[in-house]
Amino acid sequence: MLEPLREDSDDPTPLVAACDVRKAFQHMGRTLEVLKGIDLTVYSGEVVGIVGPSGAGKSTLLHCIGTLDVPTSGSIRLAGDELTTLSGPRLADLRNRAIGFVFQFHHLLPEFTALENVVMPGLIQGRARREMVQRAAALLDEVGLADRAQHRPGELSGGEQQRVALARALVLEPKLLLADEPSGNLDSATSAQIHDLFFGVNTRRGTTIIVVTHNMSLAASLPRVVTMRDGRIEKDERRSTANR
Repeated sequence: MLEPLREDSDDPTPLVAACDVRKAFQHMGRTLEVLKGIDLTVYSGEVVGIVGPSGAGKSTLLHCIGTLDVPTSGSIRLAGDELTTLSGPRLADLRNRAIGFVFQFHHLLPEFTALENVVMPGLIQGRARREMVQRAAALLDEVGLADRAQHRPGELSGGEQQRVALARALVLEPKLLLADEPSGNLDSATSAQIHDLFFGVNTRRGTTIIVVTHNMSLAASLPRVVTMRDGRIEKDERRSTANR
């Protein structure tokens, strides 16, 4: 198993700091405001759920934090770097080094095995293949798929594919894991297993996790839940204990 890279829990500097973040789109001659002044601070080691009705702006906020989209105005700092002023190449480098993504659709490459899919981000970065294969094999073991490493996505169940996607997201040891409806296509039992894996990643590695979800069972188990409505944060609740 890989050794966890933990952030210093006494460090008062936020890992993510969003201030007055706004995002607007032009649609058929109209301006659609999706984010309307979001302020959100997330510290290292936190697990934060973002919930709310469809159209509330949850995924847009996640994509802006993850540098997949650019806010119209406002500030987003990640590990001290101001994302809104970085050039495209520097954003891409920061994204690759510091952020892991898990989406509702796993986006695995169908022609490659589970192990090869997990290895891929490291090879794209130019890491040594032997190092990445060892790291990927350890992660697949950690998510319970050591015996499925040589199977292609089409030979895996939906839950197994999502486990591979989680391992892939962690292979470069990101500080921040962003998950957008990670169990949206899974049955309740498999969803619970995926949720437990997220909690395990946070506990073992200290990885900061922000997860967008409609799954109220998952939301009820999280130590912090941010509720969005109409592009704004309606509530930000911290619980002393989570019902995991």
